[in-house]
Amino acid sequence: MLPLPTLKTKNQNIFPSEKILLRKDKEKFLKQKGRVIWFTGLSGSGKTTIAIALEKKLAKQGYLTQILDGDNIRAGINQNLGFSEEDRMENIRRIAEVAKLFLNCGIITICCFVSPTRAIRAMAKKIIGGKDFFEIYVNTPIEICEKRDVKGLYALARSGKIKDFTGIQMPFEPPVKPRIEVKTESNSINNCVEKILKELI
Repeated sequence: MLPLPTLKTKNQNIFPSEKILLRKDKEKFLKQKGRVIWFTGLSGSGKTTIAIALEKKLAKQGYLTQILDGDNIRAGINQNLGFSEEDRMENIRRIAEVAKLFLNCGIITICCFVSPTRAIRAMAKKIIGGKDFFEIYVNTPIEICEKRDVKGLYALARSGKIKDFTGIQMPFEPPVKPRIEVKTESNSINNCVEKILKELI
């Protein structure tokens, strides 16, 4: 029979911090600095499209990345949330906490979320940490976003079938001082990515 584990006293840590690998150790192993690249903008502005192109460019240069967007977050960890103001706040809070976990592993984490208000983005920045929070505003007019809308979300919102949709029933507050701003209606995806890489690396 195996012996029972020795119980820890209240003055002992179950997981001593000195035995846990630190972020700097993981960054040394990966040969890169972790950071969070946070894309904000209207639905259809081009956030995820740019993020995918950016990830491919970074991969070619030997960087390890992880994209977080509505498809892999709303389908899993946040599938129980709606689009009320409270749920939007909780949605971004969870995303920021997940991004922070990737960040602490030294991974370049690319987040693509409307994150419509300055308060919501400020919360995400506070959770992640200002020096690691790289905010990119994908500034695309709503008319262009609607033309690109392959899922028909804007049409559903205008007909009242989708409630609380940003840009229709709910406002979008542009960042006051984003780290970088890209305009997809007047620039190619490649030009946007190159502009970001120039600032990022």
